Amino acid sequence: MQRREKSTFRKRQNKKKQTDDSLMRLNKYIAHAGICSRREADTFIQAGVVKVNGKVITQMGYKVKLTDEVKFNDAKIKSETLRYLLLNKPKNYSGRMENSPNKKDVFQLIKGACKEEIYPINRMGKNNTGLLFFTNDTELAKKLTNPKKRIKEIYHVSLDKDLKLTDLKKIQAGLIIASKKINIEKISYIENKEKNEIGIEITFGGTKLINQIFEQLKYNVSWIDKVFFAGLSKKDLPRKKCRFLTEDEINLLKRI
Repeated sequence: MQRREKSTFRKRQNKKKQTDDSLMRLNKYIAHAGICSRREADTFIQAGVVKVNGKVITQMGYKVKLTDEVKFNDAKIKSETLRYLLLNKPKNYSGRMENSPNKKDVFQLIKGACKEEIYPINRMGKNNTGLLFFTNDTELAKKLTNPKKRIKEIYHVSLDKDLKLTDLKKIQAGLIIASKKINIEKISYIENKEKNEIGIEITFGGTKLINQIFEQLKYNVSWIDKVFFAGLSKKDLPRKKCRFLTEDEINLLKRI
């Protein structure tokens, strides 16, 4: 008798879990459709611009089935599987979609990786190389591009000439650029390389800031390679190749 009760209880729990798994919060559904973040979706729901199966929904925490018809401003939307992809970008590929078949862009390198439309969260110049992160998770994208988050990035920089030790120390001490003192996290020569090969760690500004720093000291930047971004590295990811993030990596980014 006791065994039958346990079995019945487990069946009820499993049935409840299956029911819960088939539902999704409305704000999450809207965010997955690429409209906005979950927080912003709550504002739109309260404003009465979201309909489910023809009915205006203003209730917070409302759950929908994936088969429900959801409209945002009377336009039908569809929730997508969230994708997180990392590309090791090569040189001479544009960071934006090119209309000409004769021009190379990063979207050609990830073509066919998934059916969802994913986009890079940071701009990367044609001559720059390294880690480029793509996603359709608008909530995470906004978080990773928020300057207040101070996301850790490490770059390998090649200069047109050796970096003088005095100039390296100037960068460490902080440069005045556009009337503002710029303090970076770390800078050093790269071990077993020439003195024009520099490693630099920053948490804001990206490649634009790196170019400004060395331009201030009369150096030309030959190329910039992003080797680390928000806990992700280029390890085991060859140039021109891409891969989806693991669950652990996705959870790491979401905890930032």
